[in-house]
Amino acid sequence: MAPWTNWAGTEAADPRHVVTPTTTEQVVQEVERAIAQRTTVKMAGTGHSFTGISAPVDTMLRPDRLAGIVSVDRDAMTVTALAGTPLHVLNAQLGRLGLSLHNMGDIEEQTLAGATSTGTHGTGGTVASLSAQIAAFSMVTGRGEEVHASPSSHPTLFEAGRIGLGALGVLTEITLHVEPLFALQAHERPMSWDTALSTYDEMTREHHHVDVYWFPHTDRVMTKVNDRLAELDDLRPLSRWRHWLDDELLSNTVFGMITSLGTRAPATIPRLNQVSGRALSERSYSDIAHRVFTSPRRVRFKEMEYALPREAGLEALREVRRVIDASSCRIGFPVEIRSTPADDIALSTSSGRASMYLAFHVPVRADHTGYFAGVEDVLRAFDGRPHWGKMHTLAADDLAKLYPRYDEFLALRDELDPDRVFTNPYLRRVLGD
Repeated sequence: MAPWTNWAGTEAADPRHVVTPTTTEQVVQEVERAIAQRTTVKMAGTGHSFTGISAPVDTMLRPDRLAGIVSVDRDAMTVTALAGTPLHVLNAQLGRLGLSLHNMGDIEEQTLAGATSTGTHGTGGTVASLSAQIAAFSMVTGRGEEVHASPSSHPTLFEAGRIGLGALGVLTEITLHVEPLFALQAHERPMSWDTALSTYDEMTREHHHVDVYWFPHTDRVMTKVNDRLAELDDLRPLSRWRHWLDDELLSNTVFGMITSLGTRAPATIPRLNQVSGRALSERSYSDIAHRVFTSPRRVRFKEMEYALPREAGLEALREVRRVIDASSCRIGFPVEIRSTPADDIALSTSSGRASMYLAFHVPVRADHTGYFAGVEDVLRAFDGRPHWGKMHTLAADDLAKLYPRYDEFLALRDELDPDRVFTNPYLRRVLGD
């Protein structure tokens, strides 16, 4: 059997046993078997994490047949879906029901369980992460028990388990708060570095969602602001031709060629970034929310992302630029800047504080070590918290200092998975044994 690898090829595993469960009962059976044999079990998802958070060691559960919406409560405005549902499937099914998620990130290939367990987030809104939109969930614990958690049932588990890192159990169903189907007006335009940073706070006050991309070695920035429309009438989506030109040809095919050239000849990257930055054009369009939030990502990359206290974010970004400019690194991918409100989830990177996220990428074949190490030193100095699903070097002792509720999470792990049925090397690094 072929070994498991993640999307970026940064992690690999060779599980001894692979199962594709169709029911919760089958998940329970596999967990009970692992307990009896003193082995481990992981639901692997689609591998869109850059860390080994979902890497299986002994038994790998595939999510393929645990997908789809199972119930809708229009009075409570919640939807319950099987935890293996890919986000693009969830979005399509919600759209047919006339419903939307409040917010989401810019990729929709992950499973619902994988995206929520790692704290996948968007930008802006009243909540930014998918995890903060959870109303309830069901999981199979390391004792082989199925547990349903909500604010009124197992509230301690609910508070911590919405971002459970796969360390507390195997998620089987997730109930999400939803809204009536809505549309967004998107406005994308290039700016200078100075203009973008001097107006960033104003943009985040005046618009519902703000996403900013800085091209290293240049003063060029692309900004994208999204605002809710009051009605679904008169949407003006990108034409099929414009979508193909901008989002497929330029953002994927041509960008892939540029990054490939830069990987082979790093000295060309500053000039290539100048060309890319100046080629950006302004555009506006409106569409159903998830079509605006998400976009195709066909150029493979490696990524590190940290959440910083919102008030320190712009200062940290300026320091990151000074470090990049002073280094010999040549960076062909834009740096992404997003902001989120605070939430109340124990191990959320936005737990207890509004945050600014800085995300750093390199082509999948490029060496990331020097770039990520230099930037990570800056981010740690600003009390940054690394995204659980993206590359970083922090371990349990470091992370315990960043999360006031870290010990609470560990105590819950001891209760729900005393035999460490769900552990793997990454979880041992970030949570300890």
